[in-house]
Amino acid sequence: MNSQNVSMNSAIDPYVYQTLMSIQGSPVVVQTTQGSVRGGLKTVMPDHIVVEVSGTPFFVRTQQIVWVFPDQRYK
Repeated sequence: MNSQNVSMNSAIDPYVYQTLMSIQGSPVVVQTTQGSVRGGLKTVMPDHIVVEVSGTPFFVRTQQIVWVFPDQRYK
């Protein structure tokens, strides 16, 4: 039987992570490489965030984020 070692690498930007942590729980607009998401920033993890839009969670990989800003118009 062949045994293979699998290695996973993930680039974590500590500045992006720290900034996202500071606005967790706030309404945000997140621009990704595939489009934008507007909703509540529910969860921040080192490799992804969860943005809730109309009760539906969207899981966004941190590496795919282009920019993010708090959105006071969405409450």
